[in-house]
Amino acid sequence: MIKVLIVGANGKMGKKVKESLSSFPEMKAICGIDLKDDFSDKDFPVYSDFSKIKENADVLIDFSAPQNAKPICDYALKTGIKCVLCATGYGKEENDAVARLSKKTAVFRSANMSVGVNVLIELVKNAVRSLAGFDIEIIEKHHGEKKDAPSGTALMIADKIKENAPDKYCVFGRNGNVGARNKDEIGIHAVRGGSIVGEHQVIFAGDCETVTLTHEATDRKIFAVGALKAAEYIYGKKVGLFDMSDLIGGK
Repeated sequence: MIKVLIVGANGKMGKKVKESLSSFPEMKAICGIDLKDDFSDKDFPVYSDFSKIKENADVLIDFSAPQNAKPICDYALKTGIKCVLCATGYGKEENDAVARLSKKTAVFRSANMSVGVNVLIELVKNAVRSLAGFDIEIIEKHHGEKKDAPSGTALMIADKIKENAPDKYCVFGRNGNVGARNKDEIGIHAVRGGSIVGEHQVIFAGDCETVTLTHEATDRKIFAVGALKAAEYIYGKKVGLFDMSDLIGGK
């Protein structure tokens, strides 16, 4: 049995992780962390601080917020717990902390836990190589409560494009008289509104033809299921930094 600690247990994604555990009989949530330590059905204890945790979990799953990266890494360094880190908005400080942690334990890090999105990214990489000379634009759409923009997934896509086309650079929206589009631009545009779970479009615009790759999420469950699959994946790993390409590729 893989024992799971859920960070942000009372949040939307924390609850989705708990619900999705019913499809993973070999896994069980034994405790959680949340500023609101009042889990409604009391299936497991939820603490407001890592120092209060009494249970010994095998894997931590976090969908909370980037500011929790440091306390998570500190706790993992102390306990050796394996980590699935799914929060978006990480900066250099958070990424450096994760890199240090991965030398002590197994860490799975992705800004998007959907298997479908990560297949989309692989398709984008192939399209960049095959559609040289095409203009590339990324449009991402999310609900009005999402705090970071552009999305972590849009930035992941842009990074993969730049790996295969090093001269490309990102332009975030366009406003006013900015002149003609540079061929090396990757345009990134964020849409926020309503209850949109998540949609990403990558547009390759060429001479007299356009290719559009799209992924649409209709339920947050897909991210929770992806995180639980990632937890299964790293349970048997000792140390290292892993992502969805490792999981999809079966490495």
